[in-house]
Amino acid sequence: MKVSENTSISMPMRNLISIVITVAIGVWAYFGVIETLNKHSTTLELMQKDLEANSEFRIKYPRGELGQSSGEAELFMLVEHMSGLIESMDTELKGMRNNKITIDFLKEQVSKLQVDVEKLIRNGNGAH
Repeated sequence: MKVSENTSISMPMRNLISIVITVAIGVWAYFGVIETLNKHSTTLELMQKDLEANSEFRIKYPRGELGQSSGEAELFMLVEHMSGLIESMDTELKGMRNNKITIDFLKEQVSKLQVDVEKLIRNGNGAH
């Protein structure tokens, strides 16, 4: 049997159409599988980059290597302000510690003075 470009093949048209359709379906399925593999590959690469970025953030952020957000800076300023207020209130409270004792002592002294003044008035030293 000699095969050349002029060799003719006799085959029913139905078989030829079946072969063409089968090849077309095979090519379509092949490219569908390749497309799905490309989608999954792209998704995996994106997830890997996100994971690396997350790991970097997770490690560097607590160390302060990434800086502070504006919200954190504001919170730190508020904490510093509140700390100053608490220190001044503490100083004021320490200064007022002995006030009750001083007030009680002065009440006793005023009571004694009143008693002494009343004695003087009764003894006639205060009447003219």
